[in-house]
Amino acid sequence: MNNTPSRPARRAELLAAAAATVTVVLWASAFVSIRSAGEAYSPGALALGRLLAGALTLGVICLLRREGWPPRSAWRGIAISGLLWFGVYMVALNWGEQLVDAGTAALVVNTGPILIALLGARLLGDPMPPRLLAGMAVSFAGAVTVGLSMSGGGGSSVLGVVLCLLAAVTYAAGVVAQKPALGTASPLQVTTFGCLVGAVVCLPFAGQLVQEAAEAPASATLNMVYLGVFPTALAFTTWAYALSRTTASRMGATTYAAPALVVLMSWLFLGEVPGLLTLVGGALCLAGVAVSRSRSRSRAAARAGDPGADAEPRPERTADSAR
Repeated sequence: MNNTPSRPARRAELLAAAAATVTVVLWASAFVSIRSAGEAYSPGALALGRLLAGALTLGVICLLRREGWPPRSAWRGIAISGLLWFGVYMVALNWGEQLVDAGTAALVVNTGPILIALLGARLLGDPMPPRLLAGMAVSFAGAVTVGLSMSGGGGSSVLGVVLCLLAAVTYAAGVVAQKPALGTASPLQVTTFGCLVGAVVCLPFAGQLVQEAAEAPASATLNMVYLGVFPTALAFTTWAYALSRTTASRMGATTYAAPALVVLMSWLFLGEVPGLLTLVGGALCLAGVAVSRSRSRSRAAARAGDPGADAEPRPERTADSAR
């Protein structure tokens, strides 16, 4: 028996890992851009501007690729993820982080991957291996450590805590809703139409966006456009691509690498030199991700014998929707 995974299976695994890496790096960079754009734009206006830039970018790509409309069976997941993750989450996160200190935000918002694991196990039947749970626990401790170490000592309002909790819940629910849609629609379709739904949800902030854009410095507006093109259009698409090839729980655990990358980017681009506690927290985040993504020896051996052993069964897709 040939225990070596086939070349196509290995290539698909590497592509999914690369897509997840792109997502985490770009989402980490979003924190730096939000800090700049948030000085000139209110939470709702910033979310709408970001989503409009993302939807325009994705729409052009869809037209060039002739993606077409998602199948009817995918629309429920697209609508729910668009409403909760692209819409409510972005506004709640922008607003909540203006009202609480970094430590509280890290503690509350980073419950998102834990909620994804719990919802994924309950609603999608995702497995919960001990290594995944252990890795998430280590990463969560690291994320809280990073947040506390970078906190400016500000206060935490009740509203701010509620908004951060709302962001965590809508993020988790959006991911779990998106997963089934990827069984029949392509990652680009799911991301594009989810982004459009989110933009529609944020349309009540259109007046604020127009007014603030007229007064905002060019740097803030450019950061808002960057957020739409890269952390939204590109990163959400690579996320959907990777999510379609693994479980929601494992993808959620992967995002715990973001706090460590935020520390590095703040150091490089903002001149914020991290302290020892911050570095320890970042190392814990990365260590937890490594543990959560690892496999036991017995599982690895089974996977070597059967390249499809670790893959999730996915409904068949038509040629048009599998682009």
